Amino acid sequence: MTALSHIRIVLVGTTHPGNIGAVARAMHNMALTRLYLVQPKFFPHEDATARAAGADQVLRDAVVCDSLPAAIADCTLVVGASARVRSIELPPLDPHACAGQILAHAGNGEAALVFGPEHSGLSNAQLDLCQQRVCIPSNPEFASLNLAAAVQVLAYEIYRQAGAVPVALEPPNPPATRDEVERLFVHLEQTLNALDFLLPNNPQRSMRRLRALVNRAAPDQNEIQILRGILSATGRAIAAADAKSDP
Repeated sequence: MTALSHIRIVLVGTTHPGNIGAVARAMHNMALTRLYLVQPKFFPHEDATARAAGADQVLRDAVVCDSLPAAIADCTLVVGASARVRSIELPPLDPHACAGQILAHAGNGEAALVFGPEHSGLSNAQLDLCQQRVCIPSNPEFASLNLAAAVQVLAYEIYRQAGAVPVALEPPNPPATRDEVERLFVHLEQTLNALDFLLPNNPQRSMRRLRALVNRAAPDQNEIQILRGILSATGRAIAAADAKSDP
């Protein structure tokens, strides 16, 4: 994923240091490491460190700039994130198309994804410095996303399209064999009989429904063992109760 090292997240005029930390965390989640800050109101700041929640390296490596032109000077593609139409002539990209363009440019140069201040977003003058604009589809009656949430959405799409290998999961437990399932049903019926749960005149009616339930669940070997362990414990409890009741 070498292209990711040529992508920078640029935050312009961020007023809350906690948002900077939350953005750093969102970036680190998606293997983005390059954070540029244009005239942040407070940075460095303990709130940024706290909200980074382990993404301290992203904060330590952050580049603080005096202006947006300085932050994007060496970029071959600059995309501004904005939900407002304003008076600009940049048709919006959706996150999927945005990620594709950024990755295409990042393969041979530098690409920047720019976010404006929390309360006002990017100005027209700042958007004039961008070649593209990205808009995250959202509720039209409440379209303003939290800064870190917006970064997370776009960073995820970039990470996904970069061909990131998903985190390896533990291999699933082997599925239960039919013999193991049938042994469970025998054990279950014995236990339910001991509890006087089944209808004496039609015990298979309830068993058939329980069989359908278990078959839908498709339990694995470990789950079968857990269920049979519960049945065994129930059987012991029944035996102990019977022993106490004997004169």
